[in-house]
Amino acid sequence: MPSVQGAQRDLDCEGFLLSRHWRDTPRGIELEFWFASEAGPLRVLVQGERSVLFLSARETAQQQALLESWPGVNCRPLALRDFSMGQVTGVYSDSYRQARELADQLRARGATPLEADINPADRFLMERFIAGGARLRGAAVSRGDHLQLLNPALRPAACRPVLKQVSFDIETALEGLQLYSIAVHASGPEGEQRRVFMLGAGAEADYVAAFPTQAAVLRAFLDFVAVYDPDVLIGWNVVNFDTWYLQRLADQLGLPLRLGRGGATVHWRELDAEGERRTARLPGRALLDGIELLRAAFYRFESFSLEAVARELLGEGKLLHGADRGAEITRLFQQDKTRLAAYNLRDCELVSAIFSKTRLLEFALARSAMTGLNLDRLGGSVASFDNLYLPRLHRAGYVAPTASGDLAGSPGGFVLDSQPGIYDHVLVLDFKSLYPSIIRTFAVDPLGLALGMAGTLPESATLAGFDGTRFAREGHILPGLIADLWRQRDDARSAADAPLAQAIKIIMNSFYGVLGTPGCRFFDPRLASAITRRGHEILLRTRERIEASGHRVIYGDTDSVFVWIAGAADDASAEAAGRELERDLNVWWQQEIERQFGLESVLELQFETHFRRFLMPTIRGSDRGSKKRYAGLVGSGAAQQLVFKGLENVRSDWTRLAREFQQELYRRVFLELPYEDYLCGLSAAVLSGERDSELVYRKRLRRRLDDYQRNVPPHVQAARLYRERSLPLPRRGDWIEYVITTAGPEPAAARQAPLDYDHYVERQLQPVADGILGLLGTSFDTLTGRQIDLF
Repeated sequence: MPSVQGAQRDLDCEGFLLSRHWRDTPRGIELEFWFASEAGPLRVLVQGERSVLFLSARETAQQQALLESWPGVNCRPLALRDFSMGQVTGVYSDSYRQARELADQLRARGATPLEADINPADRFLMERFIAGGARLRGAAVSRGDHLQLLNPALRPAACRPVLKQVSFDIETALEGLQLYSIAVHASGPEGEQRRVFMLGAGAEADYVAAFPTQAAVLRAFLDFVAVYDPDVLIGWNVVNFDTWYLQRLADQLGLPLRLGRGGATVHWRELDAEGERRTARLPGRALLDGIELLRAAFYRFESFSLEAVARELLGEGKLLHGADRGAEITRLFQQDKTRLAAYNLRDCELVSAIFSKTRLLEFALARSAMTGLNLDRLGGSVASFDNLYLPRLHRAGYVAPTASGDLAGSPGGFVLDSQPGIYDHVLVLDFKSLYPSIIRTFAVDPLGLALGMAGTLPESATLAGFDGTRFAREGHILPGLIADLWRQRDDARSAADAPLAQAIKIIMNSFYGVLGTPGCRFFDPRLASAITRRGHEILLRTRERIEASGHRVIYGDTDSVFVWIAGAADDASAEAAGRELERDLNVWWQQEIERQFGLESVLELQFETHFRRFLMPTIRGSDRGSKKRYAGLVGSGAAQQLVFKGLENVRSDWTRLAREFQQELYRRVFLELPYEDYLCGLSAAVLSGERDSELVYRKRLRRRLDDYQRNVPPHVQAARLYRERSLPLPRRGDWIEYVITTAGPEPAAARQAPLDYDHYVERQLQPVADGILGLLGTSFDTLTGRQIDLF
């Protein structure tokens, strides 16, 4: 839309951050922030900013000649210290690019510039504790489709707005850049809108608009976005397929892809060397991919295809199915544009419904408000930690170090040896958020470690860690930060704000991983080890305490112990024992930590699960117990269900035949029902070709097809047959569906040779069966008679 200069007016309102950018100008650094607000879209410009990095006072003196040779750079001693407890100097530049070049030269000369990688837009928000919501006050000027504020006052605010969103999806030919249609489903405070912009006439639905050229279709879509003016664009694989396809098409047509506000074009950044994964930034809007956002919220699906997720979450799916869907789309474009438009629009509506069902947008808002990251910035655990920790560190009078470069690892989560068998009444006792609890209880903290190891504190003011480390008992940051987040999570749960509670949980649980990541500026193996080794100690001492009370621990993993209540007469007595263990262990740990360290424990053990029957399998081919693999029966009556961990039932690379077989076989064994006839009957049905639809394997391509040279796994062998079988050539990241035939692996959608039924019996049914039958004193071969004893 054309910009219209309007009258100036004072504005004082709250807004939620949608995007941030910075640019170097002759007058210094200009920052651009876009906010969604009740007053409409707000574009905030902050001018005349400077970039800053820090140097120790000693290095500043050593590099004085270099620093003075740079125009526009000046230095100022600060009342801040580095982690060596030395004074630091602030080095200010009029240009961020200049600051980065200066930092590179300083490193080349052996100096260590600190916090030189933080861009001005991030630092501006971070130092003001603005994460998501902000209060904005200043003179606003109308620019037609938005208000613009120049150098307003900003401060943090708790703001969770209702955003306008548009779900969009494109339909294309299988090859080349041939766009058929673009569908949109818009939803917001003003209600819903549905449109399909179609190439060529012929569709009869009233929501379809026909256009004579691809350029006209693309312009109509961009005009719709500009007029409807959404805060958020959503879709399925929307960045690396739909938006990237439109970008390539726009480039071919010589059109700018103006998907941002104020007529801004898309900003692209590649995430891998092959250019197959990228991010897209839209000034003034967020672009959210449903797949990546579900993963960020820790949803798990066998397949993240739109069809699979929609079926599981909504009970409905796409209007076209099957492996030849691409060819069918082209046929519909040529012969039945009405059905193509309906199919295209249905995909948009499914994405909108999934976002609504899972409250994904609310999760993204909560996550942004907690971490300070943009709505569309997924991953970013290190950046989240920086946003939360650095401003608090600066207020405490310190600047952050650079990563140590020491790649020495820390021990991972502790796993107790398992004792294989089938048990009645196994309880799971779980430490609630164990690693965050250890950080809070034992004062594990980057600054606390620096203070404790500086030699300036008396021993009584420090706390012993491992391998000679000491942490300051006071003056640390991370334990208090986690305590604040913990309280906010409890408040969110009390308010039934599930997206916020989930966002906080994910953030808290990421802290250990961040501190153990070499890419983190606070990386120090001693920090991660202080957490994991304390966890090992806690798990071992918990087992000793439980077994001293007369029960038996048959397994333990990181933050959980599995306890066999051998003397339980029934469910009630087993659960009573669980509650008693919970009370006893929590009191005991409080007393032990006070006695040994003089600390208040926030460790909390919970009686979490009662398995009425429980299987701990052996490692295949041995009599040793496995790890991170088990199954059990919980609940009773209508609430009864099987739980699988790490077994074939929960692995997407096993066939549906194997998963369903395991589910039913284990159910029969756990409930002490006959299973022999079922097992033999299923084996015979497979051999006679009655279960062919359940014999498909699914596995993702982790690399490009040409990258597989020495070891070529079955799914890659099948994928290499796609072209000659007239199937679209798969790319890295795609799922390959294949079957095993007498000629080897073949695409499931274009099989030519007969299925190898012996393979499925021996590689899918037999291993699943023997995982439980061996503990019952029998085997698959014994029951099916497939092996003839010669002696």
